[in-house]
Amino acid sequence: MSGSNPAVQQPFCTMDRDKITKYEEFLNETLKVDLKKLLDRRDGVYENIAHHLELRNTINTLQKAQVDKKPLKTKVDLGCNFYCSAKIDDPSRIFVRIGFGFYLEMTHTEALKFIAQRVEALERQAQLLGQNAVAVRAKIDMVLHALRELHGVSTPVDR
Repeated sequence: MSGSNPAVQQPFCTMDRDKITKYEEFLNETLKVDLKKLLDRRDGVYENIAHHLELRNTINTLQKAQVDKKPLKTKVDLGCNFYCSAKIDDPSRIFVRIGFGFYLEMTHTEALKFIAQRVEALERQAQLLGQNAVAVRAKIDMVLHALRELHGVSTPVDR
């Protein structure tokens, strides 16, 4: 009997090893990669929100400083911390990047309205990406639980 028992268990163990390998590959090559992509996209959206909020603060500062509608003297960053002086004859209108490489000339009020709408849309996008990341994390937990079961490792019932 003992000779037939290992023969019956051997294919089962090989089947378990195959399952374990497939679960580990799915975990490492699919789920973790998907989670990283989602979190990177969400971080990019948050960075975009930060740029819009910075622009909003700059516009508010411009509005407070330009009560008398005088030309504005400033420094412009040309890149690599290389600045040059600039004079803006009419600071009441600005160019705002609206996407796909296009800029639109707007008044401060129009720009603030656009920024508010854009930030709201970006926040919804970030929330959706966060929810998707939570779903992927749940799948990762489920696969880890299955791997623990296949390895025969006991886990606490409640964390």
